[in-house]
Amino acid sequence: MSNINLVKNTLSFFTLPFVLSACVNLQSPEPAEHANIPLSFYSSTNGQSIAQQSYKTFISDQRLLQVIQLALDNNRDLRTAVLNIQKAQQQYQITQNDQLPNIGVSASVIREIDSFKNPNNPYSTYQVGVGFTDYELDLWGRLKSLKDSALNQYLATQNNRDAVQISLIAQVSNAWLNYALASAQLKLAEQTVQTQLQSYEMIKKRFKAGVDNELPLHQSEILLETSRNDVANFKTQILQAENLLNLLVGQQVPKNLLSDQSIASISNETVFTTGLPSDLLNNRPDLKAAQYQLRAAGANIGVAKARLFPNITLTATTGFASTQLKELFNAQSFSWSIGPSLDLPIWDWGTRKAGVKISEIEQQTALAQYEKTIQTAFREVNDALATKMFISDRISAQERLVKSTYRSFQLSQNRFKSGLDSYLAVLDSERSTYAAKQNLLVLQQAKLNNQIELYKSLGGGLEH
Repeated sequence: MSNINLVKNTLSFFTLPFVLSACVNLQSPEPAEHANIPLSFYSSTNGQSIAQQSYKTFISDQRLLQVIQLALDNNRDLRTAVLNIQKAQQQYQITQNDQLPNIGVSASVIREIDSFKNPNNPYSTYQVGVGFTDYELDLWGRLKSLKDSALNQYLATQNNRDAVQISLIAQVSNAWLNYALASAQLKLAEQTVQTQLQSYEMIKKRFKAGVDNELPLHQSEILLETSRNDVANFKTQILQAENLLNLLVGQQVPKNLLSDQSIASISNETVFTTGLPSDLLNNRPDLKAAQYQLRAAGANIGVAKARLFPNITLTATTGFASTQLKELFNAQSFSWSIGPSLDLPIWDWGTRKAGVKISEIEQQTALAQYEKTIQTAFREVNDALATKMFISDRISAQERLVKSTYRSFQLSQNRFKSGLDSYLAVLDSERSTYAAKQNLLVLQQAKLNNQIELYKSLGGGLEH
């Protein structure tokens, strides 16, 4: 055999499996979802969705942006999500490689005796070859379906990582705002304690002088101790907010990046546009991840169906074999072997068919989860919009309430000093003023939290 013929035979031998492995696609088509979602958001504003903005553009406070960057660098949940992407990428690579034969080189020396030819004269056989073992001919698309499933799982994992980042930015922002709110509430409570302590001392003197009875003294003491309890409570809330922030960030947050007073604004935006409902499907990575999971389930049906058909694998080698080492690489020593293996399901008590049904049920489950994810996303946006619709009205009403209660407090003091009313009216109006101011801080905080929630629910939080 000439060297040219040797090369031709070798190339023909190795291309044969690829010619035989023309695939049949048994995957199930992606079913249409019926999420029954509204055609539009209520109380939405026309224009490009704020989710199209990078969080670095949407958030205006530079201290918060630095805290968010620390979280993106150190948060353990986000780090786990990145590792999951790397794992899914390697799993996809494995399924892709399974479509190709694993080619290896082998060499052996065998010392043996042929009892029929010459039982008293052992001889050696030298062999060198290249080949592959158990290469599956993907006639029914099983390996291709496995690859498609792994690819969609990988893409779903990538979007899950983006969803984790969006959630992390919102959590860090809210925790940072909660720290500022607790600090502002603490200052107000401490100021109130000082004012009420002065009132208590004054009433105590009046009681000892016999001007007032014992009731105003105890009423004043109740108000004072309530405010002292609030001081301790807000100090606890500050520490807890800091602990949560440190957990989310993954390290100790520097004090200079925290705010010890209420935050007036968190974004430069004045109009919070939502875009079209269809934009939500493109902007929210959790919706994309659910869709990729649905596609992966469809590919798994193809895997299960392929198991109903015969499975053919090849084992083949080509190389040289000789009983003389010096003649091992001569053309006359060339040898090859090929051996197909057939796995034909005949009777398995319905196990393979049950596998198909299970994969079809899993696809329906993935479809239901996808539809639920879409419905949940629209609900989150509409909930945020519902809060946004009336939060300004609530704040305006609360501001008027603060002015009214403070004016009532001033009038009560004047009437008390004029001898027209007892000090109980002063204590009651003072308590109302303090509660109104605390509630105003809470509502102002809720407005900022709502802006973060709307940005998050629309899919904002990535760099564009």
